Amino acid sequence: MKVKNLKTNSKKDKEPISKKKVIIAVILIGFSFFGSFLIYFILQLSLNTETPMVVVISGSMEPNIHKGDLLFLQGQDAEDIKEGSRTDQDGDIIVFDAHGLWAGAPDEPIVHRVVGKYKEDGKWYFITRGDANDYDDEEPIPENRILGVVVGRIPYVGWVKIILTDYGLFIPLMIILSVPLILSIIWDIIKDQEKEKVQEKDDSKELSTNNKLMNERKESEIILNKEDEFDF
Repeated sequence: MKVKNLKTNSKKDKEPISKKKVIIAVILIGFSFFGSFLIYFILQLSLNTETPMVVVISGSMEPNIHKGDLLFLQGQDAEDIKEGSRTDQDGDIIVFDAHGLWAGAPDEPIVHRVVGKYKEDGKWYFITRGDANDYDDEEPIPENRILGVVVGRIPYVGWVKIILTDYGLFIPLMIILSVPLILSIIWDIIKDQEKEKVQEKDDSKELSTNNKLMNERKESEIILNKEDEFDF
């Protein structure tokens, strides 16, 4: 009975622990990606814009907004966007897509302040300028190009994105971050295999010892039986 229990316990010890760890790691990675998309989706709904966050990539809004700041945007009706004076810089700060509006307009969203607005053919247009600039942007910005009004910011955290994008480090960083996880999983698998081998050796040794004891016991019983027969 003792030998049988040893074999049963050995099989239980050989459960695929390493596979469980791999599955858990994959699930955690999946949840992290899913969680990021979920948070972004919630921000889209709550802030009423498809682009709830942008990173400032230039210094045109210094000293009020810095390069590398992470901005939060809120969608607003065009008529509610506030215009201000060029000297007081009290108009709303908007983020807009200027690509194709004038020669040399960047592909990335622009963050500038509204210094004027007018309505033409039922459509609002906005005159914009960077706080650090001495001139207005080359063309008025139509309302359909506005991504949102700036409602909050986190200073400098966007530098991570700027550095990764400018220097093409995003993919290498993902690889670097993945290597420790992969090595950890491989190490766990190797350790589990080594433990299984040690357990098998221990079980085999104990089984051999038990068999030896059983054989010795049988031999003793045989000798005792023979002695009893002789005494008889």
